Amino acid sequence: QVQLVESGGGLVQPGGSLTLSCRASGSILRVYDMGWYRQAPGNQRELVATITSDGRVNYGTAGEGRFTITRANAVNTVYLRMDPLKFEDTAVYYCKANVRGQWGGDPADYWGQGTQVSVSA
Repeated sequence: QVQLVESGGGLVQPGGSLTLSCRASGSILRVYDMGWYRQAPGNQRELVATITSDGRVNYGTAGEGRFTITRANAVNTVYLRMDPLKFEDTAVYYCKANVRGQWGGDPADYWGQGTQVSVSA
């Protein structure tokens, strides 16, 4: 099986910064695209940013301009640097990874359980 574990969320004032981390672990043969999504109360889940295994990035409207996505392939980890944060960035942030397992077969998408980011004065 494959697990994604996020960390780094919390409460921060407007103008502050946070860096989220997400590590994929388990019976992994290879990790392909990784990314971050977020969901605010009453809203649909939206794309923040994705990154391929060779470092090509794509930002959604939510992440363009103030957020930076990076990854460390050696430890199957993706990061999201958010700076500066605004009130409207308050949401649960989810990590997603496309993974081929050691058992073979086609790659599949896996999701983390989410980490809360709250921006408040």
